[in-house]
Formats: sequence, structure tokens, C-alpha cells
Amino acid sequence: MKKSFALLAAAAALASQGAVALGTGDLVFTGFNADEDGWAMVAFANIAANTTVYFSDNEWSGSAFNTGESYHRWVSGNSVIAAGTVIRFSKTDATDLSASLGTLARQAVSGSSNYGTANSNEVIYAYLGSSATAPTTFLSAITNGSFAVDGGIANTGLTEGLNAIRLNKNATSTTPDFGQYNGPRSGQASFAAYKALVGNVSNWTVDTTNGNYATTVPNTTAFTISAVPEPETYALMLGGLLTVGFAARRRRG
Repeated sequence: MKKSFALLAAAAALASQGAVALGTGDLVFTGFNADEDGWAMVAFANIAANTTVYFSDNEWSGSAFNTGESYHRWVSGNSVIAAGTVIRFSKTDATDLSASLGTLARQAVSGSSNYGTANSNEVIYAYLGSSATAPTTFLSAITNGSFAVDGGIANTGLTEGLNAIRLNKNATSTTPDFGQYNGPRSGQASFAAYKALVGNVSNWTVDTTNGNYATTVPNTTAFTISAVPEPETYALMLGGLLTVGFAARRRRG
């Protein structure tokens, strides 16, 4: 009986791995498409089963969202989503809106009925909250305009150039309706090492000609990290070195 309880405890411990709450920068935009009204995001931490993430393109004032635009709710699903996974959110203004994992739905809020994504001067926020209008943790934001004008990041904990991505680097240029991260998705030693790469818009392909991207499918290739030896591997290596050293010492003796 004790052995069974031990096995159950071990199983529970394994099941709980990665089930910590997401923090700022743990789910970050990798794509923005105003023509398709969609976006893509990468998880830089495991997403616990049935996690709820809200999205809004209402402007953030520093203490609250204004009104007139939209809210969406994404529930991650019944299984843990592994770090490195890229999730696509599609057709957010249509009745057949969807996510490649989990469930995406409109979140009805009074005064909120504009579900489309504008091809200029738009900001989209991703966040955790007690409700759609009560954010508790901002995860990421993306704009094809300016955070200074079109929706701020004050008091969000977000940092422009890291987890708040401004596609329009030149404020005088045409505001883009499409942008996608095209930097490395493999070779880093940790998922945290990718955050600065994704946050740097120099690593993005950004449209500056107002082309039509309505049928463009975002890159959903997963991010991977370089294999790190397990502690048992280090122990074996150390044991081998000690054995070799001991044998060499005996020969010298």
C-alpha cells in the first residue's frame, strides 16, 4: 500500500511539472496579420492545461482599457502545451475564428463589437486576468503603430523591444498590415534566450507596401533548445574521469 501511495505521489509530481502560472514574456507574439485578422504566438514556458488567456485591441490607458473595440478569450485545452510550441489564432473577426490548439472565442463586453484587426495604428494585448476587462498579468503586446500613441504599455510590466513588439520602427513610414518573426528557432540553450531575438523587430519580416496577406499562413515551426546533459550524465562522466585518474595513479605508483 505504501508503495502504491509513493507511485501515485510520483505520478502527481510529474503531472504537475510545467503547470506554473504564465508570467510576462512567457507567451509572445511571433506573427501579426491585419488582412487575415489573426496572429501567432510562441510559448516560452509550458502552458498548464485549461489556462485562459485574454486578448484585446482596446487601448490601455495605464490603468484600464477603453471601449469600442474587442476582446477574445483563449482556453489552452486539456493538456499541457510544451514550451517552444507556436499557436496560430485565425480569423478573429469571423464566425469561424479558431486557434491551432485550444479554443478561441469572442468575449462579449458592453460596448465591444469591433472584432477586426486594423491595418494601421493597432495594438493587441495578450494577458491573464480575473475577467477580460481586469488584467492581472500582461504577457505580450504587438503594434503596427506606436505604443506612445495607439495604446500604451505603462503599468503593464511589458518592455518595448522585448515582449512588446513595435513593427513600425520608423514612425514616418507606412504602417504595416503584416509582420512575422523570421529569426532562429533552434540552437539556443534555453527558451529564455529566444526572448530578445523575438522582441527585436530586426529579426522580423515586416510589410511596408500594404500588400494583401489575407491568405498568408504564419510560420508555426516550433522553437527548440539545444540538448543539455542530464545530471545522471554528468555523474557518469565524473565517475569515468575519476576511474581513469585512479588507474593512471596506480600505474605511476
